[in-house]
Amino acid sequence: MKRTIRDLLGRRSFFRTAAGAGAAAFWADETIEAYQGTVNTNSKPSELKITDLRVAVVAGAPMTCPLLRIDTNQGIYGLGEVRDGASETYALMLKSRILGENPCNVDKIFRKIKQFGHHARQAGGVCGIEMALWDLAGKVYNVPAYQLLGGKFRDQVRLYCDTDMSPDPRIYAERMKGRLDQGFTYMKMDLGIGLIAKEPNALTRPLGITPRDVFQTQHMFTGIEITPKGIKMMADYVGQIRDVVGMEVPLAADHFGHIGVNSCIKLGRALEPYNMAWLEDMIPWQYPDLWKQITDAIDVPTLTGEDIYLKEPFIELCRKNAVDIIHPDLASSGGLLETKKIGDAAQEHGVAMAMHFAGSPVSCMANVHCAAATENFLALEFHSVDVPWWDSLVEGVEKPIVNRGFIKVPQGPGLGITLVDDAVKQHLHPKKPGYFEPTDQWNDIRSNDRLWS
Repeated sequence: MKRTIRDLLGRRSFFRTAAGAGAAAFWADETIEAYQGTVNTNSKPSELKITDLRVAVVAGAPMTCPLLRIDTNQGIYGLGEVRDGASETYALMLKSRILGENPCNVDKIFRKIKQFGHHARQAGGVCGIEMALWDLAGKVYNVPAYQLLGGKFRDQVRLYCDTDMSPDPRIYAERMKGRLDQGFTYMKMDLGIGLIAKEPNALTRPLGITPRDVFQTQHMFTGIEITPKGIKMMADYVGQIRDVVGMEVPLAADHFGHIGVNSCIKLGRALEPYNMAWLEDMIPWQYPDLWKQITDAIDVPTLTGEDIYLKEPFIELCRKNAVDIIHPDLASSGGLLETKKIGDAAQEHGVAMAMHFAGSPVSCMANVHCAAATENFLALEFHSVDVPWWDSLVEGVEKPIVNRGFIKVPQGPGLGITLVDDAVKQHLHPKKPGYFEPTDQWNDIRSNDRLWS
């Protein structure tokens, strides 16, 4: 027997509910089906299926950024992004594994494909797809992505700003002052041994070692150490920056070079008078015991994590008190939900979370939603201040996207943005000019992926 709206709600309740624009439709046919027909829905979530995954590669944003679009059988699509500098192949190789899945089952799909991610940019495909799934799910249910993560702790997200290095501290200080004038409230500088590499007796290093040798060798194995003269020069450099920007604004430092643990400790102690916000990636993240050695020896916060995939290594760093702040890149760490889990786990150990980011507005908004939903969040990195067309790639959000050092959390469904096709097409990679062209060659499953017998 058909049950009517009147049967379900009761006669008096029905009269109140039916009042409004849909009342006539109810009276014409009071069935449940008729009621659903008056509701403006984007789709029927239970019947949604992934039908395609396509890419468009943007260059100079300031990095190379492969954008993803996941299409469905109901015309709704989701946008994601492979991490800056990574290959779109990391995502395309996963296409056959997500076709036919309901994109609203975000965690199920993530668990299915996460075995194909790894640390740093090798995680880019898994994370980019996860971003696009949240964009899709938000559009289906007509809510912002942060709402699907549990709601928000803040209405705007604080940015910290990188600035191009100069060997002249006076020039660099003026660049940093310019960032303050733009409204940024959190700053980061590069402070590498390149500043002192040509100065006699500033570095101890094996004779004949080449920059390529150094680049390919982890920090502790290069044999490079900073001399007392070099330590003083680098500390004086920071002092001149502080003289211009003052002591009130947080000032972090990064890109020290491939130096040994003892040099990290000596440099950290020399920088203590300048009250640094953090010292970032002094050694590779894979050595938590060495990180703890550095952290325990200096009175400056330490930070690492932009190349870590999944929550477990972050939890180990926090459990060991190896660093003071963690620093996931959402496009490497596992996407929105995994990064929120990382922040929540760190908070249980009293560790704050900053976030690394260097991509297009697509990945940026994924980061903004995650940052809004994570309580112990500090600041999100921003690399695109000097890219004049960056804002033009998307619409649907308040412009300028970055306003006085903050990004307002979008209120639209999903990530809250749509691409401006013409603008994106103007900035496609010259060697990869295709704009979301067919990728049928990636449609077929090629292996048995199960990890158990």
